[in-house]
Amino acid sequence: MDKESIIILDLGGCNSQLIARKIRQCNVFCEILPYNTDIEKIRRKSPKGIILTEKVEHTADNISSTCNHNIYELGIPVIYIGELIEHINLSKEDSPKNIENLKDFLYKTCGCVGSWNMTSYVDMSIRQLKEKIGDQKVLCALSGGVDSSVAAVIISKAIGKQLTCIFVDHGLLRKNEADEVEEIFTNQFDVNLIRVNAQERFYNKLAGVTDPERKRKIIGEEFIRVFEEEAKKIGRVDYLVQGTIYPDIIESGVGKSGLVKSHHNVGGLPDHVDFKEIIEPLRDLFKDEVREAGLVLGIPKKLVNRQPFPGPGLGVRIIGDITPEKVKILQEADYIYRDEIAKVGLDKHISQYFAVLTNLKSVGVKNDKRTYDYTVALRAVKTTDFMTAEYIELPWDVLGKISKRIVSEVEHVNRVCYDITGKPPATIEWE
Repeated sequence: MDKESIIILDLGGCNSQLIARKIRQCNVFCEILPYNTDIEKIRRKSPKGIILTEKVEHTADNISSTCNHNIYELGIPVIYIGELIEHINLSKEDSPKNIENLKDFLYKTCGCVGSWNMTSYVDMSIRQLKEKIGDQKVLCALSGGVDSSVAAVIISKAIGKQLTCIFVDHGLLRKNEADEVEEIFTNQFDVNLIRVNAQERFYNKLAGVTDPERKRKIIGEEFIRVFEEEAKKIGRVDYLVQGTIYPDIIESGVGKSGLVKSHHNVGGLPDHVDFKEIIEPLRDLFKDEVREAGLVLGIPKKLVNRQPFPGPGLGVRIIGDITPEKVKILQEADYIYRDEIAKVGLDKHISQYFAVLTNLKSVGVKNDKRTYDYTVALRAVKTTDFMTAEYIELPWDVLGKISKRIVSEVEHVNRVCYDITGKPPATIEWE
């Protein structure tokens, strides 16, 4: 598909991701590029229009100097959205303040026809992957989550048995999850699957590490090293596939927007990777678009609608250092939380919910004895694109039952708290 597109040049605007999502909802492809992207690179993409976003006031006169080039020489419509809105080809009254007027900019001003849709995207991706990979072998980094599962299936549709999926059990998965992942991909999908049990290896590498960025980078590098080792066992493998999605790219730093966190499959990659190339078939898609692609590919709804789980797993849901004992505590608490949410049918209305083991200990009483144990935090959010989110107002009786079960059934926990912070200012995950 020869897709039409709009480019957002990010000068630090906080609304870049939101604008991109709104544009895609209008069936027009949109991507965010750094503000100083070379003008020839922009020209080669043949965009229908350009949007600039800035968190401080600029005027149309100095945008070009900020971008280090004259974007107006491209001869296409340009609008500027910031605290002060200035634009070209639109009057002040018609500035794109909502979807309706944004549609006018896309369709009337830029001449877009709205050809962006997921079926066309999936078909295009499969053709491109087949052409790119040819008869070479590919490894897929499979976690069993939505992103890596969709990535695995789209690659499988393109090259079949040339694909081998490597599932690394790093000991940081939810309760029973490793066995469930193996069962699903062995029985429901016709793919070559290798399960690598590497719990002890990851625990040793993470011993004593408390900084979340270091955790992510250590986990990212160990993933790569495990894949390299497995690749050598099965012969030459040229490509590594990862389930990187667009929010991963954006949150790892685009343009003037600061780093939010290094994703283990973006900023966490080591400098040297022993593969010809890393393929990321979903890197242009937001989370809801990944789910849509999964349905187009024929993946069961149960798996496609599964709530997100970070690549570093429970490693970024345990605040402070990671030990096998802490992992066990969190697995049990998280299992109880998810079990109770599912019992009352709320799982269908929550985008993401999970437990966090904090590094906070406090005094409590259990079995008539003084305790000094951990606090577990619960998180539940509602979101469309995972770039922004609002906390869910869970019923008090449900929260109360969850709390009672956790403190009575899970060793070394004597307190439960509920997180009522949106994104922003918080992120969805705690680390």
